[in-house]
Amino acid sequence: MASKRFLVSFVAVVAFAAAVASVQAADPEEIRDFAPPPNGAAPNGDYFTFKGLRNLDVSTGAFANVTAVNVKGFPALSGLGVSNALLLYPPGSVNAPHTHPRGTETLFVIEGSLDVGLLDTTAPIPTLFTQTLQTGDIFVFPRGLVHFQINRGQKKAKAYASFSSTFPGTVSLPRTLFKTGISNDVLTKSFGVSDNIIQALVAA
Repeated sequence: MASKRFLVSFVAVVAFAAAVASVQAADPEEIRDFAPPPNGAAPNGDYFTFKGLRNLDVSTGAFANVTAVNVKGFPALSGLGVSNALLLYPPGSVNAPHTHPRGTETLFVIEGSLDVGLLDTTAPIPTLFTQTLQTGDIFVFPRGLVHFQINRGQKKAKAYASFSSTFPGTVSLPRTLFKTGISNDVLTKSFGVSDNIIQALVAA
């Protein structure tokens, strides 16, 4: 019964977090073809090239390895309303439930297979949509909605994400709720569970 109450409370908190996250500003519209280099130098081919995804490989680990390609590391994206990420999933790894408050994500599976989930919070009761993606499939995660991916296979998986924002942001629900110093009494009352469960989640 306690675990059921915890699940119901967790879904409620997730829905609230998603609703708050979705009320965010989008990228401003660019009135130039592209932004010039921030150092004032003349643009060249290197300015429009990102080389940080070369030879990436992750074979083990409990969590997906995400290499973001956004305006912070690739200034040429400034004002263009797009960014990307390369995601590497060792066998059994998860990209924990999270949201992107400023951008819609499309996920393209390059290698392997992934189980994905998307939580729709527009209905009175949140609805979970799931899908098993194979190589070549694309799944869309609308801006601000909670979603996740997990590699349940025995081989690594690889995916490429595109975002409708130069810096979509990532709000990890486990990290945001349990790793930011929110007091235990707030969490125990919010989730309707005992303090020892919250302590275990904070310490995980």
